[in-house]
Amino acid sequence: METYGLIGYPLGHSFSRKFFTEKFAREGREAQYLNFEIPSIEEFPDVVKNNPELKGVNVTIPYKQKVMQYLGGISKEAKAIGAVNVVKVSKEGLIGYNSDVIGFVDSIRPLLKPHHKKALILGTGGASKAIHYGLTKKLGMETAFVSRNKPNGSPHHGEDVRRTERVFTYEEVTPDTLKEYEVIVNCSPVGMFPHVNECPTLPYEAMSEANLLYDLVYNPEETLFMKKGAGQGATVKNGLEMLHLQALASWEFWGNGE
Repeated sequence: METYGLIGYPLGHSFSRKFFTEKFAREGREAQYLNFEIPSIEEFPDVVKNNPELKGVNVTIPYKQKVMQYLGGISKEAKAIGAVNVVKVSKEGLIGYNSDVIGFVDSIRPLLKPHHKKALILGTGGASKAIHYGLTKKLGMETAFVSRNKPNGSPHHGEDVRRTERVFTYEEVTPDTLKEYEVIVNCSPVGMFPHVNECPTLPYEAMSEANLLYDLVYNPEETLFMKKGAGQGATVKNGLEMLHLQALASWEFWGNGE
C-alpha cells in the first residue's frame, strides 16, 4: 500500500496523520499515513529501508535540519531556508523540500496592511527559519528576532540567509519596539497545550489595532498571546490554516501520489 508518514520526536501533537488519513478516505485512495516516532535521526535510513512502499514523509521537531545529511538532493529554497520538512522518496533517491514557507506566506498575506513593513520573530529555532525566509524573501519585510538569550552568532546558517539580523532579548522589547515592528510572529512553543496559561513576555499593553499577531501554535485555538493582543485591538491568527496549506503543498511535492 502506498505509504506516507511523519518523522519526529515526540509525535503526540501530530496534525498530519489525521489530515492525510481523512484526505485519503475522502478520495477513496489506497494509501496510509504513519507516524514514525524515532528518538534519533540515525534511525531515519531504517524507516526508509523497512517501508518499501514509502513515497514521502513530513519532518517535524527536532529533525528539520538533521534530516538534510541523509538526502541526495535539496531544493534551492529549502537550502536557502536551512530546513527541510518534506522528503520525497523516489527512484532518484531522497529529495528535500520546505512547505512551511508556502503555508505561512499564503496564510498571513491576506492579513497584511500597507503599513506592515517590519516583523518581530519570536524564537530562533527551526520553525523560525521558514518564517524568516517567507517574511523577507516572499513578502519584502524587515525582520528582527526575539530570543531568550543573546546568541553568539547569527541564528541562521542557510545559504542565502547571510545577513546580520537584529536580535532582541525579551527584556529588551519595549512599547516603542512594538510600534516599529507591527507584525509579531510567535515561532516558539510557549502557550501550546497544556501550557495554556503561558505567553511570550511582551509589553502587550502597548499593542493596538495597528499590530498583527500570528501564532504558529494552533492548540489551543486561541493562545494567551493571541488573547492579549486581541484585547488591545490587534488582529490575531493561529497556525492551523498554515498547517493545512503546508500539508497540501507537501502532497504537491510528493507528486500527488504518482
